[in-house]
Amino acid sequence: MDREFDVIVFGATGFTGRLVAEYLQNTYGQKISWAMAGRSASKLEEVRDEMKIPQSIPFIIADSSDVNSLELMASRTKSICTTVGPYQLYGENLLGACVKQGTDYVDLSGEPPWMVDTINKYSDLARISGARIVHSCGFDSIPFDLGVYFLQQHAITKYGRPCLKVRGRVRKMKGTFSGGTAASFGETMKRAMQEPEVLKWLKDPFSLVPGFSGPEQPKGNKPMEEKDLGSWAAPFIMASINTKNVHRSNALLGHLYGVDFIYDEMMLTGPGEEGKAVANHVAGDNSLAKNPPKPGDGPSKEERDTGYYDIMFVGNFQGGETLIVSVKGDRDPGYGSTSKMIAESALCLAMDVSREKTPGGIYTPAPAMGAALIERLISKAGLTFTIESA
Repeated sequence: MDREFDVIVFGATGFTGRLVAEYLQNTYGQKISWAMAGRSASKLEEVRDEMKIPQSIPFIIADSSDVNSLELMASRTKSICTTVGPYQLYGENLLGACVKQGTDYVDLSGEPPWMVDTINKYSDLARISGARIVHSCGFDSIPFDLGVYFLQQHAITKYGRPCLKVRGRVRKMKGTFSGGTAASFGETMKRAMQEPEVLKWLKDPFSLVPGFSGPEQPKGNKPMEEKDLGSWAAPFIMASINTKNVHRSNALLGHLYGVDFIYDEMMLTGPGEEGKAVANHVAGDNSLAKNPPKPGDGPSKEERDTGYYDIMFVGNFQGGETLIVSVKGDRDPGYGSTSKMIAESALCLAMDVSREKTPGGIYTPAPAMGAALIERLISKAGLTFTIESA
């Protein structure tokens, strides 16, 4: 595809968008062709100066409510990276413009009802135009989606078959919760109160896989002791979106993990009575619901730089064997690492993944980019993928 830009960052004046722009400049500079997009030239100038981005990086003025501006923007680039959410409020016009122009698109959506809508409405159109639309290219759900993919690829290579059951377990994590994610959750719950079918989608682990209903999945909504891991486990707040994306990936990969595949996510809290107490505290903590962070706010550079995460994936084969891998990130999950992951996702689609391998459609990260994205994340974005026990 011969386009003016490799990637355009839409929403470059927002908190996460400016981090994406800074990352592209610091990592690639003039080695790629990219642009910053937003509603206001003056605000784009402020961010450019604040992030020490050279004046040679072009600005594109576009508004999520102005379809013509979005279509013009989409026609100029191979891929668009958008951080403008909640996507159910501000995302559809841009996604539709990318589908119309055959332009690749990545977002940070963790909004299952909106994703159900886009799958139903745009899948056929994207296949026709060649646009690759990839949702959830931040902390939800790249480390989890690619972690399961990495584990299953190793299982198939070594044992000739996938793991029947996989547990995603957050071992360590330091970082603040994203205000954008909180706003998206709030909008999702508003819609759920108005549309009964949305509540069904939120509860159904296979709601992103139209026409498929797999085996009953673990709920993961109560503390439990996992003696084989030597720890108590508590509910994990991002599990409801990550598990749906993993099951969609399995389906898009031709059920590579099996039609009876079982997956859940929890957070490990440690052994003994202390671990149990922490697990119970986590399960009963609703402080985020009462006082969510505001969109546009975020942690300081020091907080971002000292953040991290460590996720273990425990795979069990039908015969009882176990395989463990891990995915780790070197920045806070919600902002520092997320900004790097979405940037590399946009570049991966633009530069690494052919349309023969990944034709147009509505995707999750693993089936869209798989090993190519893992390689980018390891070499550029501070992630590690490790086989811990074979």
